[in-house]
Amino acid sequence: MAHQWRGVIREYADRLPVTEATKVITLGEGGTPLVHAQKLSELTGSEVYLKVEGMNPTGSFKDRGMTMAMTAAVEAGAKAVVCASTGNTSASAAAYATAAGLKCAVLVPEGKISMGKLSQAIAHGATLLQVDGNFDNCLDIARKLGESYPVFLVNSVNPARIQGQKTGAFEVVDSLGDAPDIHVLPVGNAGNISAYWKGYKEYAAPFETSNGTLPAVSTKTPTMWGFQAAGAAPFVAGHPITEPDTIATAIRIGNPASWDTAVAARDESGGLIEAVTDDEILDAHRWLSSKEGVFVEPGSAAGVAGLIKKHAAGQVPSGKTIVITVTGHGLKDPQWALRTEDGSDVQPVKVPNDVVTVAAELGLEEN
Repeated sequence: MAHQWRGVIREYADRLPVTEATKVITLGEGGTPLVHAQKLSELTGSEVYLKVEGMNPTGSFKDRGMTMAMTAAVEAGAKAVVCASTGNTSASAAAYATAAGLKCAVLVPEGKISMGKLSQAIAHGATLLQVDGNFDNCLDIARKLGESYPVFLVNSVNPARIQGQKTGAFEVVDSLGDAPDIHVLPVGNAGNISAYWKGYKEYAAPFETSNGTLPAVSTKTPTMWGFQAAGAAPFVAGHPITEPDTIATAIRIGNPASWDTAVAARDESGGLIEAVTDDEILDAHRWLSSKEGVFVEPGSAAGVAGLIKKHAAGQVPSGKTIVITVTGHGLKDPQWALRTEDGSDVQPVKVPNDVVTVAAELGLEEN
C-alpha cells in the first residue's frame, strides 16, 4: 500500500543509528526519481538510469546526509553548526539548521561560488563568511572550530553525513530489484562515492540491528566508477591539488576529506576514478538537458561525461544495468545553460506581435 514518504531516516530507520525516541530533523528528503535515460541507453547498449538528486528539498544530494547530521547535532545538544562549502552543503546546512532551530555558520572560498547556492544559504538565515582561500582551507578552519569551540561540524567528515547518504544506494536497489552492474558518480570531496559503496555493501549482506538480523536485500554489489574534473583530480594525480580549477564548482576540491574511503570504494568494487575535462562536462550537461530532459548543474554532469568518454574508448560493456547519480539541480548554477557551445550568450529570437510571423518562425503551416 502506498504511503506518504517520511524522509530517509524514518524510511530506513532500521539501518541507521537512530531509535524511535530520536528527534528527527527532516524536510522530506530522499525518494528521488530513478529516471531511465533513453538516449544514453541507446548510445551504450546498456540500460542506463539517472538517480536525480536535484529533486531533494534544497536541490542536491547533500540533504540525505544533512538530515542525519542535523539530527545528530540536536541529539548532542548543539546550539550552532558550522560547515565549509563550495555551495550545496551551505544551502542544505542552512535549511536544516533552520528546521532544527539552530544557528548556522557557513565558510565558503572566495570567488567562483554559484549565486544560486549562496542565495539559498542567505535566505535560510546562515551567517556567511567568505574565506580568502579555497575549499580545503575552509574545511580546515571548520574542523578547528568544531574541535575548539561550541559548534557542531556538519561536513561529510562527520560520519552521520555518510550514514544518511548511503540511503541513495538503498533506493536504487529498492527501485531496480537488485544492485546495478555499474554505479557512476561525480567525485569532489568523495563522500558520496564512499556512502553509496557503504550502502551497497550493507544491502548485499545480512545486517545486524538491535532487534535482530535483517536479511540481504541485493544479490551483488556494483562496480563503482567515479569521475573528477581534470583541473581538480587529486585521485588521478595521486596527491592533493593545491590550486584546483574547474568550472564545475561543486567538485572543485583538491584534497578530498573522504580520500581513504573513496579509494577503498574504488578498489574493493574493482572500479575506477578518472578525470574529464571542463569541455566534456559541459557537453554532458547539454546532453542531459537536450536529450534526456534532466537539468543538472555542471558538476553533476561529470559522471555522464565519464560514461560518454568511456563509451567512446570502447570501455563500456553492453547489456548491463548502469546507474548514474546526478547530484544537483541545474537551477543551482543556471548560467551555463544560457551559453552556446561557442561560449556566446543565448539570445531569444525577436518577432513582431503577429501570429503568422510566429508560426513561420516555428516552421508551422496553417491547417
